[in-house]
Amino acid sequence: MKRSAAGILALALAACAVGPDYQRPEAAVSAAYKEAVGWKVAEPRDETNRGNWWEIFGDPKLSALIESIDMSNQNVLLAEARFRQAQALAAQSRAALFPALDANASITRSHSPTGVVGGTTAGRIIDNRSVALNSSWEIDLWGRLRRALESSAASAQASAADLAAARLSAQAELASSYFQLRVLDAQKQLLGDTVTAFDKSLELTRNRYAAGVAAKVDVVQAETQLKSTLAQAIDTGVQRAQLEHAIAILIGKLPSELSIAPVPLAVTMPRVPLGLPSELLERRPDVAAAERRAAAANAQIGVAKAAYFPSLTLSASSGFRSQNATDLFTTPSRFWSIGPALAQSIFDAGLRRAQTEQAVAAYDATVAQYRQAVLAGFQEVEDNLAALRILEEEAKVQDEAVRAARESVSLTTNQYKAGIVSYINVVTVQTTQLNNERTAVGILGRRLIAAATLVKALGGGWDAAVLAQK
Repeated sequence: MKRSAAGILALALAACAVGPDYQRPEAAVSAAYKEAVGWKVAEPRDETNRGNWWEIFGDPKLSALIESIDMSNQNVLLAEARFRQAQALAAQSRAALFPALDANASITRSHSPTGVVGGTTAGRIIDNRSVALNSSWEIDLWGRLRRALESSAASAQASAADLAAARLSAQAELASSYFQLRVLDAQKQLLGDTVTAFDKSLELTRNRYAAGVAAKVDVVQAETQLKSTLAQAIDTGVQRAQLEHAIAILIGKLPSELSIAPVPLAVTMPRVPLGLPSELLERRPDVAAAERRAAAANAQIGVAKAAYFPSLTLSASSGFRSQNATDLFTTPSRFWSIGPALAQSIFDAGLRRAQTEQAVAAYDATVAQYRQAVLAGFQEVEDNLAALRILEEEAKVQDEAVRAARESVSLTTNQYKAGIVSYINVVTVQTTQLNNERTAVGILGRRLIAAATLVKALGGGWDAAVLAQK
C-alpha cells in the first residue's frame, strides 16, 4: 500500500499540464513617439520620478490633496477590496493542490423495528459512536488544478494593476480639477484687476463729461463695460464651486467639508520624461491588467481541456467506532480505509467541447482587449505630447498678443484723453486686452492639465515589475 501511494505521488509529480503555455500576445509598439520631435528626455534617466509624480508641479496644496486619495477615495478603496478578494481566490486555488484533512465525531441513537425476522437488533435501542480522520487528495495528473491556480494568480495580478490604475486615474483627475480651479482663480483675479481699472476709466469719463469734453454715451459705455466685466468675475464662481465639490468627492469628503482658498497661479510647467515607447507596456497599469487577464484566460483553456481526461482522487480514513463509550478508543474499535478513485466522463452531449471552445473564445477576447489597451495608451501619449508641443508654441504667440494689447490700451487711452479718438476705441482695445489676458491664463491651465494627463498616460511612475510580488 505504501508502495502504491509512493507510485501515485511520483506519477503526480511527473504529470504534465494540458493546454497551451502562456506567451504574451504580440502588440504593435512604435519605435518612437510621433509627437516627440524635439522633446528633451530628462538626464540622467535614473532621475525619472517613480514616486509622487505630482511633486514635479511644485504645489504643496496639490500634493496634500492627492496624498489623501489612498485613504479616502471610494473608487480606490473599491479596487483595493477587489484586489484582496482576488488574492483570496488565488489562495483557494493554491489550497486545492494539497490534501484535505477533516476530523469528525458523531453519536447516533437508533431503534430497529420489532418485526424484523431473525434480526439480532430487533426492538433494541442502539447507540453508535464514531471518531475519525478523513483525508482526500485529487492527484493533479493533467494540470487542471495548476492551470486553475495559474489563472487565479494572473487574475489577482490584474486586480493589483486595476488598483494602481484606479489610484492613478483619481490622482490625475484631481490634478486636472485642481489646475482648472487655479485657472479660474487667476481669471477672477484678472477680472477683479480689470474691474478696478474700468472703474477708474468710468470715473475719468464722468469727470470729462462733467467738464463738457465727453458725451453722455461715453459714460454709458464705460458703465456697461464695468458691469459686464463684474458679471464675468462673479460667473467664475459657479464653475469654481463645482470643481471644489468634485475635488472633495475625489478625496472622500462631503462638499461641505472642503474649502480651497484662492491663491495666485504659481505652478511651474514641468518637463515630463518620456522613456522609450516599448516601456509603455510595463508602465501603464491598465495595459498590464489587460495582459494579465489574457494570461488568466489562457490558463482556463487548460482547465477546460483537462476535463477530457480522468480524474484521480486518493482517499483515506481512520478512526474508532463503537456502540459503547468505554470501548470507543480500543484496538477492536479501530477502523481504517485507503484507496484511489478514478472517474471519467463517458458521454456529456458535447459539454466539454463547448466549454473548451468557450475558453478559447474568451482568451481571444482578452487578447483583443489587451491590444486595444496598448493602442489606446499610445494614442493618449501622442495626444498629450501634441497638446504640450502646440500649446507651448501658442503660449509664446499669445504672450506677444498680450504685450501688444497692453500697449494698444495705453496708446488709445492717451489718445482719448487728448481728444483724438472716441471712447468706443478705448472700450474696444480694453476688451481685446482682457480677452487676450484670459486666453493666456487659459492656455497655461491647458498646458498644466496636458502635462498631468501625459504623466498618467505614461503610467505615473508605476512599473509592472511590482506585480511579480503579488
